[in-house]
Amino acid sequence: MSAPTLQEFQRQVSELLLRHRSLLDVMTKYSQSNASVNRAVSKSITECGCIELNAKQQGFSEEMELDQANRQSKSHMAGQLCEHCSDIVRSEMGKNLFYLSAYCNLLDIDLEEVVAKESDKCSTLGWFNLT
Repeated sequence: MSAPTLQEFQRQVSELLLRHRSLLDVMTKYSQSNASVNRAVSKSITECGCIELNAKQQGFSEEMELDQANRQSKSHMAGQLCEHCSDIVRSEMGKNLFYLSAYCNLLDIDLEEVVAKESDKCSTLGWFNLT
């Protein structure tokens, strides 16, 4: 079975969304689902321990070349999500995507178009897309 396109997913969300049709409901559910993604990742560090976090200053300077800054940048993460944590994070990301799609539906925005425009912007601006 192939994955649905963004348009198909957005249409499916529109058909399924019954309880939270209010823009305010969708805004807050989207925000809540985003927090749940972050919480699931945090729990993979603090409860499971499958990933570790060691954050510190990246050490960029204004004189630094962009390619050097790219080579030097770190994710601050060690390890990788175990299968259990990965399943939970994916599930929370799915809910987040559901509410993002609902948000788009209520505002009459095509999610596929948003992704395409952002991709074009990234391709055009490259490193200058950082701001």
